[in-house]
Amino acid sequence: MKSFKALLVASYGRHYLARACDGDGNENNHGKALYQVTSRGKQHLGAVGDILEVTETGPEQAVIDAISPRKNLLYRSDAYKSKSIASNVDQILIVLATEPGFSPDLLGRAVIAAETAEIIPRIILNKCDLPNKLPAARKMLEPYIAMGYPVHEMSVKHDPASVQELAQHLYGKVSVLVGQSGMGKSTLLNALIPDAVAQTQEHSKKLDSGKHTTTACRYYDLPAKNGDQPGFVGAMIDSPGFQEFGLAHLSESELQHAFIEFRPLLGQCKFHNCSHGDEPGCVIRAAVHAGTISAQRVDLFRQLRHESHNADTIQARLK
Repeated sequence: MKSFKALLVASYGRHYLARACDGDGNENNHGKALYQVTSRGKQHLGAVGDILEVTETGPEQAVIDAISPRKNLLYRSDAYKSKSIASNVDQILIVLATEPGFSPDLLGRAVIAAETAEIIPRIILNKCDLPNKLPAARKMLEPYIAMGYPVHEMSVKHDPASVQELAQHLYGKVSVLVGQSGMGKSTLLNALIPDAVAQTQEHSKKLDSGKHTTTACRYYDLPAKNGDQPGFVGAMIDSPGFQEFGLAHLSESELQHAFIEFRPLLGQCKFHNCSHGDEPGCVIRAAVHAGTISAQRVDLFRQLRHESHNADTIQARLK
């Protein structure tokens, strides 16, 4: 049985699809044949974007022998379990919309997850053709604009030029789409990758199942631009819509440093274990009062800190 490297392109729970590739994830002389891939156990749980070392076990079937070292891993967690979203990612596209209203809490958590994994966050504000809803959405994004995070205002359905403007930031990179349901994530994916539906159908057919489609993460190749040479153009990883984004795996120190506006002030509070609440001599709270740090962001830090401590307590009891 031959062994080779493969790029994990679809994950349905512990069911995977992968295609043969070279060490950088580019297709090789095996072509783009899809393999059903299984894991030998929990030590080989994959994430879309992984480069796998696999051994063929049958026609278009293989088993994971190892997972190549990851550049990063984007995932969410609570006190009891974690859920991988994608690996080896360059940037995360956080898709929001003017309607239905988006959750600033989920936005904040996605940005923190990106910062911790050293992934560039891009905020996508969709449905900007709804003028009555736009001012309120912009107001909620003001803290992120002030911190320098890129915000792309778009109307995917009604403004093709806004899609093309975003596309210029995707070439040569692996991007992952995240967001709540109803924000227009699938519409954006189909606008950027016209054959995404066909690729999805191929994945489902390969697994002989369509029931996993709403819980799957998938890897899509960006279409080549005119004049592009054969090879990697860029890729998009689509994740299922979610309503919660737990970060219980992050320590308090990791959380502090993931809030980029906190970084210049860390270590200056009166108490070394300051929670940035009601303690005297808190420089973070002083910055809130001065208007240089958003109170919403400090509240998010305190909530994440509380969740992290709770998760540590629960894990200690389970041992």
